[in-house]
Amino acid sequence: MSPRELLQWAMKPPQAYVLYLLCVVLVGGLSFYVGTMKPRAHAGLAPPPPANVNAPRSQ
Repeated sequence: MSPRELLQWAMKPPQAYVLYLLCVVLVGGLSFYVGTMKPRAHAGLAPPPPANVNAPRSQ
């Protein structure tokens, strides 16, 4: 079966609905999986210290 024949087969109504729902489920599942991943901690990179507003300023 050539790619063109496969595309024509997939564009017919019953197959098109199934393929559309399959793509929606795959994209939703993939985005959920990526959203649950923890970011990697890089060595030596720390957040900047908080600015102390009440500290005296040197002039």
